Amino acid sequence: MAKQSKAKIFGIIIVLFIVFGISTFGSLISFLGDYRWFQELGYTGTFLTKLRTQMMIGIPVFIVVYVLANFYLTTLKKIYIKDMALVIEKKIEKKIRLGIRVASIILALFFSVSVTSNLWFETLSFIKGQQFNIGDPIFGNDISFYVFRLPFITGILSLLMSLLFFVILINVVFNLFLITSKTTTKMGSDEKIIDFSGYGRKGKNMIEHLDKKMVMNILNQIAIFGAAFLFLLAIQFWLRTFDVLYSTRGEVFGAGYTDVLITLNLYRVLAVFALVGAVTFFIGAKRKNVIMAAALPVLLIIITILGGIASSAIQNFVVEPDEISKERQYIEHNIAYTRMAYGLNDIKEIDFEANYNLTAKDIENNMDIIENIRINDYRPIGQVYNQIQVIRPYYVFNDVDIDRYMIDGKYTQVFLSARELDQTRIDSQAQNWINLVLKYTHGYGLALSPVNTVTTEGQPMLKVRDIPPRTDMDFIINSPEIYFGEKTDTYVIVNTDEQEFDYPSGSDNAMTLYEGEAGINLTFLNKLLFAIRQGDFRILISNNINADSKIVLHRNVVERVNKIAPFLAYGNDPYMVVSQEDGKVYWILEGFTYNDKYPYSTPYAGSFNYIRNSIKVVIDAYNGTTDFYIVDEDDALANTYNQIFPDLFKDISEMPEGIREHIRYSQDYFDIQAEIFRTYHMTNPVVFFGKEDLWEVSKEKYMESVQEVESNYLMFKIPGEEKVEFLISVPYSPVGRNNMSSMLVGRNDGENYGELIVYRFPRSENISGTNMIESRIDQDSEISPQLTLWSQEGSNVLRGNLLVLPLEQSLLYVEPIYLQSSGENALPEMQRVIVAYQDKIVMERTLAGALNRIFGDVIEDPEEGENGGGINDKTIIELIREANSLFNDSQDALKNGEWTAYGQLIEQLRVVLERLDILQE
Repeated sequence: MAKQSKAKIFGIIIVLFIVFGISTFGSLISFLGDYRWFQELGYTGTFLTKLRTQMMIGIPVFIVVYVLANFYLTTLKKIYIKDMALVIEKKIEKKIRLGIRVASIILALFFSVSVTSNLWFETLSFIKGQQFNIGDPIFGNDISFYVFRLPFITGILSLLMSLLFFVILINVVFNLFLITSKTTTKMGSDEKIIDFSGYGRKGKNMIEHLDKKMVMNILNQIAIFGAAFLFLLAIQFWLRTFDVLYSTRGEVFGAGYTDVLITLNLYRVLAVFALVGAVTFFIGAKRKNVIMAAALPVLLIIITILGGIASSAIQNFVVEPDEISKERQYIEHNIAYTRMAYGLNDIKEIDFEANYNLTAKDIENNMDIIENIRINDYRPIGQVYNQIQVIRPYYVFNDVDIDRYMIDGKYTQVFLSARELDQTRIDSQAQNWINLVLKYTHGYGLALSPVNTVTTEGQPMLKVRDIPPRTDMDFIINSPEIYFGEKTDTYVIVNTDEQEFDYPSGSDNAMTLYEGEAGINLTFLNKLLFAIRQGDFRILISNNINADSKIVLHRNVVERVNKIAPFLAYGNDPYMVVSQEDGKVYWILEGFTYNDKYPYSTPYAGSFNYIRNSIKVVIDAYNGTTDFYIVDEDDALANTYNQIFPDLFKDISEMPEGIREHIRYSQDYFDIQAEIFRTYHMTNPVVFFGKEDLWEVSKEKYMESVQEVESNYLMFKIPGEEKVEFLISVPYSPVGRNNMSSMLVGRNDGENYGELIVYRFPRSENISGTNMIESRIDQDSEISPQLTLWSQEGSNVLRGNLLVLPLEQSLLYVEPIYLQSSGENALPEMQRVIVAYQDKIVMERTLAGALNRIFGDVIEDPEEGENGGGINDKTIIELIREANSLFNDSQDALKNGEWTAYGQLIEQLRVVLERLDILQE
């Protein structure tokens, strides 16, 4: 029997070992793969921080809980045996000891795993948390207490509550086990198994004696557990006093009159009574005094109910009839702390006169602004890039970014986009392992065009184009290969015996081998590891993989940064930068620190109530190096993360100048601030309470629908500044009205980066808002009929963003008009520019032409060339000649294998033929 028992135990151990091995094998492979990847990036310390912290916390917690649980259960067993005068058989004794160990291990394992998995980051934040140097207005605690310390304390309390529940559960099971186990009672010098039912009156008395002992043991345990529960409940009530800072009861977020007067004091009273109740419950249970034990717990329930009634009564009958008086100071708290939480407390205000006294001389003196007025839009530009610059069907321009560069000595705003390789666009018959993993590994080059120029056909004037990149300006591109981007969603293996496709060259392909730093060397062990990890045995057996081969993982830039630092939030749109220091292509991602525990701060969209754009992440598109730079040294969250992960972050001063000059005020962050500021520009609590000056983002007609004006990157001058700046702005209107009340502006350049300015327009004047300008366009006797005519001729009339540009002390409104034919692959063409100034509104083929109509002939306006025009003024004969010339040129390009030129000529021919078709109708 013993051998069979041992065999069964051994079998169970083997089965458990196999199950455990299978379940942990995948985790081990994933861990090793991630470790090698972090090691490649130089962030081994960051990767091991979690594991190191979990071990430093988990092992001591496990040992302490195990020792305490084992000691408690062993003591419980001894007390039970002593009080019951029992002797446990040796076999049963062994089972009980084993049960105690197993229960202790389970309890210790549960608690240590819970602490390490749920609280490892909170533990580090508790230890490393940095000061905000701002105190809350009710308790006076630094904000760091609520952001870093309180979550850890409440987490520990929650785990202690769970631990208490498990101890009670184990205690019940253990008692049942002891009661039902085979025992003997001591009768003199003999130990016998006795059936007390056969001893008559004497046996009955002995049973009663043993029952009393059992009841006493149970009462002692209830006393301990009840007192422990009430003690933890007292701590919980005390911690809940801080919850009033996040109350949603009153007019604003945060503690109000009722919360401070009733709720706060209610939690304090409950905490005191619960603490006293822990003592009285313990004494009452020990004395078997039910009234004494239950009095305080019942009183806690009564006090809670009465407190809720009192809160409702005070709110309804005291506060609401006199709300502004009672809530005034709490509204002030909400305004102040919300503005601080969203970085709105240092906004500079400018009273902008909008006096409309511009002269031709003013236009001439501000040509650096005029030459950067955007007459293109990024969405139509994206369509054009993807039609005339993809070269091959597997290339794609994922989206178009806007930035500024020094071009030919001028500070110029441009559109640019990376030509990425999208493997899903490769012909399905060519989507084999060799092509997808070894050959088609990267995109190539980019397209770039100034925001203010178009061709004669209304298309962007490409300043960087084609493959290999060609440019007719002073612009450096040394590494056009895009191994890391927005569409690089799969792993690749480089430096194999199979050369990589580099770029198309006429009817042939240029090939290459990777010379960068990215990738993990595929030694035999690494091949085995990643064959298992990627679920692809071909990594292990392929003859194309040699000693120099490397596997490149996590190439999608958004996935990459989330893998490295998942505790940050990231912007939706990584943007590309071509450094003019080294000619290399980089990606910049916006990193955000955020939290939902900032006292009195109104949450954004029901989520976080504190946010900073403190991190800029720079990724080398060729080497994959990923650097995290801290740009906001005043952000306590960023500083805390820097303490937790010291090898991850760098100071902004370490960022290369060729990249730093391209950092932007994050559009996502700006939009969040703009949404909050439309309400929280009101700092007078009385005005705020009545929402007397509530704003909304102005409306515009965009393309074919009405929408809120997008925040736009523009270039103009801040009053008092001499140089034109790259800025982001959004206009506001009073709620329900079309006039413009203000404009929020964010600065991007140099030492002014991160500053916010609000232009406040005169209340005494009716300053035209964007929707008002759109209405004037629709009602203009010259413009509206022309737009209608184009629509009737079969073209879609698309309206671009309506831009609001401060110029001197006046406002200029500019809107491009696109025409798009109804063909499947038809491209939108910028054909007209509308300019509004004061009571004037004009539409011309060019921006220069429109400004000249308003201010006189102040700008040179060639009929054809970079600023548009030409084709609409030609006769039918001239158009026929041009069509013949374009056709002949396209055939020559086709014969010579000049695919880029061929595509451009065919596109130009299409435009000419469409114009001919319109004239002949």
